[in-house]
Amino acid sequence: MTTPPATLIVVDDDPEICELLADYLGRHGYRVFTAEGAEALHVLRAEHAPDLLIVDLMLPGDDGFTICRDVRKHSDVPIIMLTASADETDRILGLELGADDYLGKPFNPRELLARIKAVLRRTRSAPPELPAGQARWVSFGNWQLDRMTRELIDLQGERAALSGADFQLLQVFLEHPAKVLTRDDLYVLTRGRDAPPLDRSIDVHVCRLRQRLGEDAQHSQLIRTVRGAGYVLTAQVDALT
Repeated sequence: MTTPPATLIVVDDDPEICELLADYLGRHGYRVFTAEGAEALHVLRAEHAPDLLIVDLMLPGDDGFTICRDVRKHSDVPIIMLTASADETDRILGLELGADDYLGKPFNPRELLARIKAVLRRTRSAPPELPAGQARWVSFGNWQLDRMTRELIDLQGERAALSGADFQLLQVFLEHPAKVLTRDDLYVLTRGRDAPPLDRSIDVHVCRLRQRLGEDAQHSQLIRTVRGAGYVLTAQVDALT
């Protein structure tokens, strides 16, 4: 059965960039819609389930931060941010609001294409089939993870869906319990490429994952910071049948 083309929404107030990306990504097999600012939310609802959003942070009116925040209230669709700002704070804030990756402007469309493919591999790979030998359910600490639906279940049975980036990061920790993982390790294992110099996005993603697990970043018991080394998952991990 042929896999349908992934649907992308490009959110940018520059018509030339929208046209360029729609043409370039369309020629590489994607179904592309474009939108300006808050219009993206209407397109998102109209398309029901796009596979990925590409959002420029610096938009007039409702900027990329606002759009990312609003999307995350009701959707876990992957988001790649585009930013012309050299301020690292903007990139970090975007990641904290739920973006999965970022790319600075100006950029090579080939690099954006590679980022899109990498994010879609992460977010489309698990359901409905799991790798051979991998249990659907796993428990750790006071949590269970349903790998097929990508949902966390707490002691009261409440379920919470994880975004693609959060799920991938948690998977890495669960596959390497009690092992100290450096930031570079985590970057390569979750994104399939080396981290850029001085990149802090892994720290942001770890902080976000800790929040999803109900922990304070300063006093985390499940995912502890090993000063000067990286992070370690301290809980015992058990596969459930």
